Amino acid sequence: MSAPQLVHDQPVKGVLLLCVAVFLFASVDALAKYLSAFYPIAMIVWARYAVHTLLMVLVFVPRHQMAVVRTRQPLLQLVRALSLLAVSLLFTTGLLYMPLAEQTSVLFITPILVTLYSALFLAERVRGGQWLAVAAGFIGVLIIVRPGGALFSPAALLPLAAAACFGCYQLLTRKLGETDSPVTTNFLTGLINSLVMTAGLALFWRQLDFSHVPLMLALGTCGMLGHLLLTHSFRYATPAVLGPISYAQIVFAGLLGALFFAHTPDAWALLGMLVIAASGLTIALGQRA
Repeated sequence: MSAPQLVHDQPVKGVLLLCVAVFLFASVDALAKYLSAFYPIAMIVWARYAVHTLLMVLVFVPRHQMAVVRTRQPLLQLVRALSLLAVSLLFTTGLLYMPLAEQTSVLFITPILVTLYSALFLAERVRGGQWLAVAAGFIGVLIIVRPGGALFSPAALLPLAAAACFGCYQLLTRKLGETDSPVTTNFLTGLINSLVMTAGLALFWRQLDFSHVPLMLALGTCGMLGHLLLTHSFRYATPAVLGPISYAQIVFAGLLGALFFAHTPDAWALLGMLVIAASGLTIALGQRA
């Protein structure tokens, strides 16, 4: 399968698609946080990928048939999928211990980590201002999980580890974009992770309450739609335009956390979020230059 043609001349459409995508991603996290009070984390992650994969089979296999699984980089596809699975397991586990908005903010040091990885592993040149942004991003994390604060615990390492894995996932996504179509890459990620989680299903299965079935279905549906809209948004606008919009997910996470979990970030947490967002934007602007 070939990559879709880029138009990049409809930035408003791209921005709107990305806004919906990041809202769906925040909704996935809120649903996972709610369901974690009733089911093991592994079961929630299994449902997320199983529904995601089933929907992609129904939507794309009739149209593309076996082309949907053809890849030139099978090993990279495997590592990418497992990187995202690690993100899901670590981040969802962290939701047991940290509020939604704060944990989402910590995950958003990923662009900063991608810059660090690019310098260390891809020998890409990083400007001095970008290194300052990297340092500022980690300071933002320390402000959120400040020593002596309620969030300063070993559990704070969970979103940090998720961000580290997410950085690997993004680097591999960029690399695979050179050879494989986004549909193939997203399909294989869902399929691999569904198979991995299904293999251990008997170990963590718990009787599903009928009232929670729609929520489990919504979990996978929102995840799949979010990834599809994210992919399509980059057809209509450049990464430089869309990069800042992705930080709206922190806002949506804060709103959902306040609405459904009665949690409002304090002043220090808000400051840390702003520092992380500013650092990420600095990185994005530095790459644009």
